[in-house]
Amino acid sequence: MGRKVTVATCALNQWALDFEGNLQRILKSIEIAKHRGARYRLGPELEICGYGCWDHYYESDTLLHSLQVLAALLESPVTQDIICDVGMPVMHRNVRYNCRVIFLNRKILLIRPKMALANEGNYRELRWFTPWSRSWQTEEYFLPRMLQDLTKQETVPFGDAVLSTRDTCIGSEVCEELWTPHSPHVDMGLDGVEIFTNASGSHHVLRKAHARVDLVTMATTKNGGIYLLANQKGCDGDRLYYDGCALIAMNGSIFAQGSQFSLDDVEVLTATLDLEDIRSYRAEISSRNLAASRVSPYPRVKVDFALSCHEDLLEPVSEPIEWKYHSPAEEISLGPACWLWDFLRRSRQAGFFLPLSGGVDSAATACLVYSMCRQVCEAVKRGNPEVLADVRTIVNQPSYTPQDPRELCGRVLTTCYMASENSSRETCDRARELAQQIGSHHIGLSIDPAVKALVGIFSLVTGTSPRFAVHGGSGRENLALQNVQARVRMVVAYLFAQLSLWSRGAPGGLLVLGSANVDESLLGYLTKYDCSSADINPIGGISKTDLRAFVQLCMERFQLPALQSILAAPATAELEPLAHGRVSQTDEEDMGMTYAELSVYGRLRKVAKTGPYSMFCKLLNMWKDTCSPRQVADKVKRFFSKYSMNRHKMTTLTPAYHAESYSPDDNRFDLRPFLYNTRWPWQFRCIENQVLPCSVMEASSRQPLRSEGDGRRKTADE
Repeated sequence: MGRKVTVATCALNQWALDFEGNLQRILKSIEIAKHRGARYRLGPELEICGYGCWDHYYESDTLLHSLQVLAALLESPVTQDIICDVGMPVMHRNVRYNCRVIFLNRKILLIRPKMALANEGNYRELRWFTPWSRSWQTEEYFLPRMLQDLTKQETVPFGDAVLSTRDTCIGSEVCEELWTPHSPHVDMGLDGVEIFTNASGSHHVLRKAHARVDLVTMATTKNGGIYLLANQKGCDGDRLYYDGCALIAMNGSIFAQGSQFSLDDVEVLTATLDLEDIRSYRAEISSRNLAASRVSPYPRVKVDFALSCHEDLLEPVSEPIEWKYHSPAEEISLGPACWLWDFLRRSRQAGFFLPLSGGVDSAATACLVYSMCRQVCEAVKRGNPEVLADVRTIVNQPSYTPQDPRELCGRVLTTCYMASENSSRETCDRARELAQQIGSHHIGLSIDPAVKALVGIFSLVTGTSPRFAVHGGSGRENLALQNVQARVRMVVAYLFAQLSLWSRGAPGGLLVLGSANVDESLLGYLTKYDCSSADINPIGGISKTDLRAFVQLCMERFQLPALQSILAAPATAELEPLAHGRVSQTDEEDMGMTYAELSVYGRLRKVAKTGPYSMFCKLLNMWKDTCSPRQVADKVKRFFSKYSMNRHKMTTLTPAYHAESYSPDDNRFDLRPFLYNTRWPWQFRCIENQVLPCSVMEASSRQPLRSEGDGRRKTADE
């Protein structure tokens, strides 16, 4: 009697609207799953069209081409004798749904629409789809003619149902449904479902991987059962990187773990598990069994097919494993590097151009490209044919095989130190040394002629010559002279990105990389249309604190000693005249706050959803040992004044890798006005009304009282 089942889940690097490529990756995953003996294969959410289609979901073409891919899957001999669970948009009675389409041997068994849509942060599913709200109910879905001809079915079940095979019961939930307070797997498990599947489109955020793992293990700890999670991975066309982590769990333990970051377009996990382990696990949980006796039954779609074989007594079963997590610094070294690779190969450009200043941020960006080159060389060494074909296309050499990351970095990364009269010798040396150690093609140049020409035009027209503050100029003059340097660097960067390969006799152009971190963007501590303006920014969603930890990791793991002096140097823009050859301005002095404080403000503003008054109230307690109420008030007011004054800069932020929960990305994640009353009169008055009472209370709580009659100290509480 068969009781052992082999099931498969996967992580696929799908690309929005790449129907041909998506089809081939789906077929490859099914082929691998079958080869490993699996009789059920689960794929990621909306894998047929790619998750990130966004407003293309409104287009009838997206629905049509998804149906065409489904027809190709149904027709393919690869999909025979295995239950295939694929994701695609489906229109039912003129309403668009995010669906799972489950089929076997050219017959569609069930179309299961998503019931809880993700609609926070970067997700906008309610914009394009409608949730299925009829729990435990199905309707007839009339198949389009192109599918009727293939399946010989006129209608198929559409709705909230489960599959009942000869040997077990399978139930689906889709991504967000795992995160809801009452997930479908709860009632499905109580109704006898033994295998739960979850197709996800979940993107990377630093320190998030454990949340998914905890939810799955907890679900199967309380209810028993097998849980399969599939996820998209890679950059499918925008700021997000979907981070895989496909998994198979049973009864609270993990049995298969997929990679979080890799250059493999197709990754398949399989596990062989014993159904009797589920039944015996559930048997002794009396509270679960009592709840099961009262649960409403799900509609069951009967499937004349078994996931197990008759003679499986000697079939070995999978063993539980311990989940391995990356540290945040490791996540940074891998995630943005993989995102850069996807962007480079899919944009069909010849490499990257990076203004390298000798500071931490641009050094971190350079290290990410170097990390990408290391991963490419490792993938080629492991025999990945797709990566080898892509790298040969990028360098325009059909016989090229990368072996040394430094050599590859010299082909795909051009770095450039753009000196001005305000630049120091130290930053120039640091940039050159790092470029030598990672192997990039490095250029050194001076922007002074261009800056003087632009300022000369202004002087010629107006008859006035602006001066830096140290030379007696006003604040306006000082800022304008800094900004013209920064903006010239952006123009020079794009000129060299377009023509530097041409000047070397090589074809193609370069993608310009930006290197503004999330904290500087939040405050607006950058010049609009300076070197923060680029094609893409791999560090734009990462805090300064995390970037420093990442650079430290690179120094040790990649053996890049030049990073030591970069980490030790104060952060500076070098836009004002030097004092005796030394840097005269630092970032934190310019901002009026530290990077550590900025991270706190950012998390409170976005994650804790505080305005000025609520932030003041929270920081009173958080900083009570280091700051007085007056100091806290001044810090909060300074932050909100500068943040609101510069919010307009967020509308032009370079598309950045999303990695942090407090990103100020104005495109989709952090939707705010960009014209504020920067005085915040009402809010700041509320803060001021609390400063004096709080100061008095703080002083009284610290002041001991002396009792009359004895000499001992007495506190106010006594």
